[in-house]
Amino acid sequence: MSSPAGHPAVDLHADGAPPGDPLVLARRWLPTDDEPERPRATLATVGEDGCPDARTVLLSAFDESGFAFHTAAGSRKAAQLAARPEAALVVLWPDFGRQLVVRGDVAPDSPASVLAAWRARSAYLRQLAWLNTDEFAGLPLDERRARWAAFAAGPGSAAPADSWTGYRLRPRELTFWAAHPDTASRRLRYVRGSDGWRWAHLAG
Repeated sequence: MSSPAGHPAVDLHADGAPPGDPLVLARRWLPTDDEPERPRATLATVGEDGCPDARTVLLSAFDESGFAFHTAAGSRKAAQLAARPEAALVVLWPDFGRQLVVRGDVAPDSPASVLAAWRARSAYLRQLAWLNTDEFAGLPLDERRARWAAFAAGPGSAAPADSWTGYRLRPRELTFWAAHPDTASRRLRYVRGSDGWRWAHLAG
């Protein structure tokens, strides 16, 4: 098994103890921050009514400080995170054979990371950040097409949109899941304690 970056991946089904630090395993599973193709992830938050809410985001980057994602400051998820800064992130990467679930606390991302994520976005996603508002969504299709084309023909979107912001999910728990062609799937859960990370193999 190999990681997308070409490094040998840690096999969840191998005998013996896994890495003591879950980020070692995450680095072997996920692409490096400079890889242009970013993993899609499902971000789960708690709604203002107490009901779970979820949507797909791009995993912009990750390191010891957490897993980064970026969005519009006026979005529903931003309001939910302001009210309750806790979330879960489910990353399915690179295919349906491996999955990572991260649970923890959410904090604002650094300005440098927010800018780096913006610069790494495609022209389409930058334009989306500038134009994709509730007001825009309520316009007739012809007008939306016209405004979209006018923006694309203009000076561009090199500068971050006014609403562009980012967050870091700081993990308290990471659960890796892996399929296997000849036996049952298996999970490896890491939980952060006062003395560091504790891990356990669980049914898949």
